[in-house]
Amino acid sequence: MLYSHTTPAQKREAFRAALKPGAALQFPGTFTPLSARLIQEQGFDGAYISGGVLANELGLPDVGLTTLTEVAQRGAQIARVTDLPCLIDADTGFGEPMNVARTVQEFEDAGLAGTHIEDQFNPKRCGHLDGKNMVDLDTAVKRIAAAADARRDPNFLLMARTDLRGVDTLGATIERIKALVDAGADAIFPEALKDLGEFERVAEAIDVPILANMTEFGKSELFTREQLADAGVAMIIYPVTSLRSAMGAIERTLATIKAEGTQEAAVPDMLTRSRLYELVDYEGYNRFDNGIFNFRVPTTDIGTNNANLS
Repeated sequence: MLYSHTTPAQKREAFRAALKPGAALQFPGTFTPLSARLIQEQGFDGAYISGGVLANELGLPDVGLTTLTEVAQRGAQIARVTDLPCLIDADTGFGEPMNVARTVQEFEDAGLAGTHIEDQFNPKRCGHLDGKNMVDLDTAVKRIAAAADARRDPNFLLMARTDLRGVDTLGATIERIKALVDAGADAIFPEALKDLGEFERVAEAIDVPILANMTEFGKSELFTREQLADAGVAMIIYPVTSLRSAMGAIERTLATIKAEGTQEAAVPDMLTRSRLYELVDYEGYNRFDNGIFNFRVPTTDIGTNNANLS
């Protein structure tokens, strides 16, 4: 009820302890507090908050249009409701190194477990799009160094993302990765690697955990958790899966209403009222103070148009 049972400090400590090469922790993407509850119920290791998904959910392309305030606010709303650690996307850090420093502290205050900062120019592009423009190594290193200097909780995870593989060789990418680790990165997000062999080479080249991005319709094959664990991957994200699934279902239901004049045919695929009430824990609020929260929580779904249960 209201908040998670686990403090941000506890989430960060547990995340750090679990994030090991080969662990292949699974962090599905979430863009709402309610979907984070679903991720926790399914027994996943954590939740991932994609900057691209937050932008898309606002009706914007993933080109750096969202602000730190918007992203931190949504991150806090999501972290509040789950006991899982949440990793959030900081894009390019929302400005110069001083802005990167503020970003880290805002995310710490929001209760998040960690963030990743990338090495593109702003406006940036989605990691699996062509035509990305990379900042020079000095700029990339300064962003990570500023983040490391600003961090107050040593367990808050600082991850460096590099998109260099999309425009240069794997060897050049690994050299940049090593410099980012030297600058203070606790983990590495090598975007758009070509195959499992490249994940293996990156994992072998550095002593910090690496992340694999298993986004649909991207440049990487959708490898299984077992395959990525064998390649030495510490963590896997599925950044846009929840949004794509949700929007696909909404689109199909709207098409049904338009075509048939009613949503009746789509009702069997919907989350029921009782299941929704269970997710938001109506009963917990009812128990908290029955003198105030004195509503009756339904245990079954009698019908789609029962006004007494609305």
